[in-house]
Amino acid sequence: MGGAGDDGGTIKIMGAGLSGLAAAIILAKSGKEVHVYDIREDSGARFDGDFQGLENWTSEDDFIDELRGWGIDPDEFRVTPFHEVDVIHPDDEITRAWSPEIAFRVVERGTAHHTIDQGLKRQAIAAGATIHYNTKIAPEECQIVAAGPKDTSAIAFGEIFETNHPNHVTFHFNDKLAPGAYAYLIVIEGIGLICTCLWRKQRKSERFLNETIAWYDQHYPDLKRKPIKRVGGKGDFTINQEYTFQGRHYVGEAGGLQDFMWGFGMRYAITSGVFAAKDILGELTYDEEVRKKILPTVKTSVSNRWLMNRVGDRTFKRIAVNWYKDQKKKQDGLPYIANLFRPDWKRKIIYFLFGKRMLKKVTTNDGRVMHRLPFRNERKRDKWEPSEKAVNVGKQWKNVRRGGGTTSFSEEE
Repeated sequence: MGGAGDDGGTIKIMGAGLSGLAAAIILAKSGKEVHVYDIREDSGARFDGDFQGLENWTSEDDFIDELRGWGIDPDEFRVTPFHEVDVIHPDDEITRAWSPEIAFRVVERGTAHHTIDQGLKRQAIAAGATIHYNTKIAPEECQIVAAGPKDTSAIAFGEIFETNHPNHVTFHFNDKLAPGAYAYLIVIEGIGLICTCLWRKQRKSERFLNETIAWYDQHYPDLKRKPIKRVGGKGDFTINQEYTFQGRHYVGEAGGLQDFMWGFGMRYAITSGVFAAKDILGELTYDEEVRKKILPTVKTSVSNRWLMNRVGDRTFKRIAVNWYKDQKKKQDGLPYIANLFRPDWKRKIIYFLFGKRMLKKVTTNDGRVMHRLPFRNERKRDKWEPSEKAVNVGKQWKNVRRGGGTTSFSEEE
């Protein structure tokens, strides 16, 4: 136990995202001198006001309780709990998934005061950590590496808008709008986000977002969107051979600790940051803890991704129908999703026989070995002409952009 350079001196962390800040809070509260370095101007700058889901189904323990147990205060950022979500089938049928328990929470990413990034930043500084923004540092100088994604396995595009619609979440199965993945709508306190996730590489990928927005304009007319900006991001999904390499702990996306199925990786990121900090404090061994408590769930998501790569709307429809049937039987929709995400013998077999074979071996410049999920090529069914309504959505956005609306991704990706 104990990270590189753990001689009672300064602890250096590369990356001031969720995992790096979580580690900084734990270490600084324990009396360590902690310095965090980030190339961006602030924590959360990468996400530009995006909404993200903090899942509550991969463990029996409520994640908010886990945070408090680690000494991280979730009251420092806005957390909106949800018991229900609209599940939209590929044929546009809408059913309501519901649980008596909190199924998931929505947090905002970015630089605003109420975001999770800024909430963790305040706690790290209050605990005594020093954060250096707009600063580069080599991984070799750090005990914890919490940098963001280096490559691309999937991307997401979204539009943020003003709305009078009440708080709401939808989860949308549709292989046309979101190739190999899903689209979604989130509304929190008068601000909405419509987003599509692409797990297959596309030309002129903004057409998927325009078509998705057009769908919501038609089926959720009470949104009455007033576009503000468009956001985008990428995910890098890897299985690492080692999680502690040459004394450095790789956490979050730097360690490949992500959800390969649907991208719900925030819980893994924060948990891995906590584990790395506790290793340095001599409370556990980071690599062992990751393999025991995080990696089995990650491998399950690899198996699920392998399965999802081979299906289309017909199977997505079956998932939506079975989800609703299971909910009616149990009077709770959460167990169905929990069963998809939690390890079992079937997915272990799929992983060893098929799942890990779709990953490509990569050796980094510093000698680390990992197996990365490649960004798959488009399929014939991904080539279609946008609808008239989608074209009009695109024109609307161009007008907004001329008036000062910003976008954080290339429209030609």
